[in-house]
Amino acid sequence: QVQLVESGGGLVQAGGSLRLSCTASGGIFGRHIMYWFRQAPGKEREFVALVTQSGRNTDYADSVKGRFTISRDNAKDTVYLQMNSLKPEDTAVYYCAAKVNLMTRSPAGMDYWGKGTLVTVSS
Repeated sequence: QVQLVESGGGLVQAGGSLRLSCTASGGIFGRHIMYWFRQAPGKEREFVALVTQSGRNTDYADSVKGRFTISRDNAKDTVYLQMNSLKPEDTAVYYCAAKVNLMTRSPAGMDYWGKGTLVTVSS
């Protein structure tokens, strides 16, 4: 059974940093492009970042470019999201997702989702 489990969320002041982790079980990790999405209260789920299977290619939403870094460790079946210079508008539930062989910014059609981890940035 495939599971994605996020961790690392919490409360941080504006300007601070957090690192989110997402560990995959079920033997899927190396075959999938890994994604981070987020959903703020009352808003739609939105793309944050992706990293390809090898880790060589990444893509970021304009709102986080230069502040967030996505990476993966295939030996640990884990994808990370390093978040620096956090802003109150980054407050959201952050979700890890996986999709085979498709680079997209849409949350539709992901193969697997985690349950999310809450990030709260206070001003």
